[in-house]
Amino acid sequence: MSLLRRFRSHLADPASHHGSIVRGFLWVSLFVLVGKLVAAAKEVAIAYHYGVAAEVDAYLFVFNLLTWPVGIWFNVLTTVLAPLAAGMQQRSPAEFPRFRAELLGFTLALGLALTGVAWVALPWLLRSSLAGLPGDTVRIAIGLVPSLIPLVLLGMLSSLFSAWMVAAGRHANTLLESVPALLILLALVLIPDRGAEPLVWGTVIGFVLHLAGLAALQTRHHEMELPSFGRRSSGWPLFWQGFGAMLAGQTLISVAALVDQFFAAGMSPGAITILTYSNRILALILGMGALAVSRATLPVFSQAQIVPGNQVYRIASHWVRIMFLLGGGALLAGWWLAPWGVGLLFERGAFTAQDTAAVAQVLRYGLSQLPFYFAGIVLFSLLASQGRHRTIAAVAGGSLLVKLATMVILAPLLGINGIALATSIMYATTFLFLFIGVSKGRK
Repeated sequence: MSLLRRFRSHLADPASHHGSIVRGFLWVSLFVLVGKLVAAAKEVAIAYHYGVAAEVDAYLFVFNLLTWPVGIWFNVLTTVLAPLAAGMQQRSPAEFPRFRAELLGFTLALGLALTGVAWVALPWLLRSSLAGLPGDTVRIAIGLVPSLIPLVLLGMLSSLFSAWMVAAGRHANTLLESVPALLILLALVLIPDRGAEPLVWGTVIGFVLHLAGLAALQTRHHEMELPSFGRRSSGWPLFWQGFGAMLAGQTLISVAALVDQFFAAGMSPGAITILTYSNRILALILGMGALAVSRATLPVFSQAQIVPGNQVYRIASHWVRIMFLLGGGALLAGWWLAPWGVGLLFERGAFTAQDTAAVAQVLRYGLSQLPFYFAGIVLFSLLASQGRHRTIAAVAGGSLLVKLATMVILAPLLGINGIALATSIMYATTFLFLFIGVSKGRK
């Protein structure tokens, strides 16, 4: 049978795991493309209005710190809920609505607690020497905290609803993730003020509408219960079984991004913004491949675990090879197109040709992570579907140590480029660690 006929056969067969992955991959890729195009338009507008400015550095510093726990929460939930949901729906489907209600209550309580911590701790951190920001940037950042503080609770709730949709194999949440970027874009167009206000209000309103859209979709599928603050559901033991290890692992993984920010803050003014522009372009490429295959494979792998045999390993091995080749192709194309792409997206208004050269150089260093990141995502999904959260946490810890060691060496030598290269080395190491973990589990 030819490759094209095999592809069509898998795609037409609703019981085919490869077909489920392909269908999910195509839908997520489409939604990611739309979302990333909106995000790219937002970045173009920011570059036009601000260039490399203290207001953007301050906004990004505060935004990244406030949404740091949100990102951890979402990644933990996405990883834990998919296999948990598959198991509960098979063994005790009547318990599922109660668990959803109790997890919503837990998320509300946790979000409010984290909001209180951020309200007290963030201004102190910004004023301290730990932040490493210039004086003007610190002053702007402190002024942004009260307006941006609602992002913690809004983001925690949105993360929960998004994770439930991923676990159910639905992908509309990927499209809704573009709503905050769209509102920021509209704010930059409609509000003439060139201070940080358009960024702030576009972000907050975007988070509110994102949450409202997710809640509406949950209600439409009859999966929205009133919050309950008890712990009586039988799903909690299974949840806690994976939660602790995944929380540790995701915290370690996310610390790597914060490390980048703190290293960049100690460099020349605008370093955070240059690194962020580069990361935004990388996020477009990563989203088209890694995000799509992650959200497509995790529910499929979780369902395949129920079937006896090693079928899931064969499926995963197939997709590891595909994603590594896709990542290598994206690396070559991105390296060649980097200066042209950065100039096309950003070089207008306050964003100069010198800024284009700086961002393109950082981007080229960061592109070397693509083959390892793409293929590693498949291995990560496989381990998560097997509930091997301790292995994932150990991989995250080892990768963070590699990142810190290489950052200390490369950042003084290469500046911002060293930060990007250290990230690529970290993902290459992560792929190696994940491969070893999967191989040991198969024996």
